[in-house]
Amino acid sequence: MGYRSELEARLAKKTTKAIVDYQMIDDGDRVMVGLSGGKDSWALLQVLDVLRQRAPIHFSLVAVNVDSGYKAYKHELIARTCEARGWEYRIEHTGIGELIDDILDADQTPCSLCARLRRGVLYRVAREVGATKIALGHHMDDFIETLLLNLFFAGALKAMPAKLVSDDGEHVVVRPLVYIGEAEARLYAKECALPIIGCCCPACGDLALQRQRTKRLLMELEEEHPGVKQSMLKALANVAPRHLLDTRLNPPAELRARVPVPA
Repeated sequence: MGYRSELEARLAKKTTKAIVDYQMIDDGDRVMVGLSGGKDSWALLQVLDVLRQRAPIHFSLVAVNVDSGYKAYKHELIARTCEARGWEYRIEHTGIGELIDDILDADQTPCSLCARLRRGVLYRVAREVGATKIALGHHMDDFIETLLLNLFFAGALKAMPAKLVSDDGEHVVVRPLVYIGEAEARLYAKECALPIIGCCCPACGDLALQRQRTKRLLMELEEEHPGVKQSMLKALANVAPRHLLDTRLNPPAELRARVPVPA
């Protein structure tokens, strides 16, 4: 089986490298892809399906869409697309949209709360479909933007992991698009004629200003200094704890002196 284009070959290579680097998928895995209907999750599902047919290991895919309950959301289009391409899928209808206003804390945004609620649904469905891995469509730009958002607005030096084991050890979340840029994912979804379905939450446009500003900043930096995003992604894998101010990582000299050295 050959690749349909140079773009697909490039994305397959980058995705394979991420899977190998972070040991994301093992032989016999059942990978549940969180499918929102956006360009990133479609690109992830498509490239994993391509790799599934070429990989030296066996793994299966099931796409799961969490419908938050907004009337304008086109979940039927997701169903038709998956059926037409022979992809196993499940659409989980929820009332998340109605719940948010009732339980939203003053210091939370609807987006952060919605993400938490959807993650809980994904964990539950993963058990029900027998998934051993949960794959999400976060790409390179998401990693970098999250780093800057935490740095600028949360006072924390963190991004997101390429592979995460849940606190109870039951679920493994992987992000195979970590080496793929947003523009590449968009082009790939378009090339594959996948229908892009936007979020129907009425609050999304107003409450994503910080991320939009951060995205513009990165675009401007990349135009002025090509390769800066790749450098920032590399920095996330090249941490120097002794050159940070966190005393948990780099305790003061007098505290270090009290810590017994193992024999």
